[in-house]
Amino acid sequence: MSKERKRDKIKKLFQNPYRIVIFNDLNLHIIKQIRFDARTLVMALVFSVIFIIIGVTVLIAFTPLREYIPGYPTGKMRQMLIRNVLVVDSLDAEIQKRDRYFNNFRAMLAGETPSDTSIRKITVPKSDQVQFKKSDHDSLFRDEIAQEQINLGLNSNDVGRGGVAGLLFFPPLNGIVTGRHDVSNGHFGVDIVGKLNSRISAALDGTVIFADWTIYTGYTIYIQHEQNLVTVYRHNAELLKIEGDKVRAGEAIAIMGNSGRETTGPHLHFEMWLNGVSINPEDYINF
Repeated sequence: MSKERKRDKIKKLFQNPYRIVIFNDLNLHIIKQIRFDARTLVMALVFSVIFIIIGVTVLIAFTPLREYIPGYPTGKMRQMLIRNVLVVDSLDAEIQKRDRYFNNFRAMLAGETPSDTSIRKITVPKSDQVQFKKSDHDSLFRDEIAQEQINLGLNSNDVGRGGVAGLLFFPPLNGIVTGRHDVSNGHFGVDIVGKLNSRISAALDGTVIFADWTIYTGYTIYIQHEQNLVTVYRHNAELLKIEGDKVRAGEAIAIMGNSGRETTGPHLHFEMWLNGVSINPEDYINF
């Protein structure tokens, strides 16, 4: 019987209506009254709790208030973590590159084949299977080779500069020229000193034909331009382009550095070659 009485009380609690009355204590005048039942009150409490939970979640997820939660990283901390990940990745790539270089160098000293050298098997046909045909291109090719042998030299005064002089060059680096172009002493370019970590820019529109590290000149990049002109950028700290990339005049291609055995300090060694002949960059560019 006691259980049934409890059930009846609970049913009456949810079935009976209730009223909240607000009145003036002086004159007992009713100001506000609210009618409700237990079901309505419970639903209102449930929706209020859900609304509070959603509101707190939105504040934490989309506002700076989340930084005040203990254990949650701040904006500066997240930026530092991202930067550290990038630095570690760069260092790992640099270490792998250096390890590969030293391993290949050690293999060369030992008379072995470097690990990154790929050898392709070439099938050589028998002599009786080769058929030779005369072609008009053979004589033209021989004429071109002979002409190149005649024109190829180290005297820039013999080069026709009419077309190149009309080009608008972009200075690869704004700085001070510390080494002049002197073919007689084997210095085929100019040495330019600028601010540390300065950007190296392409002098003209062109295509990267070489971008790699060498023992003597460090990180070096060659760019082929129109009118058979090639510009060379040596001793860089880092290359921003790879072979085959198309570049525009003034576009960043490298970072000035001090790499290679022949360097004497942070600078850019810049060369210009026209038809295989070294020309003086200061005749065309104001550094």
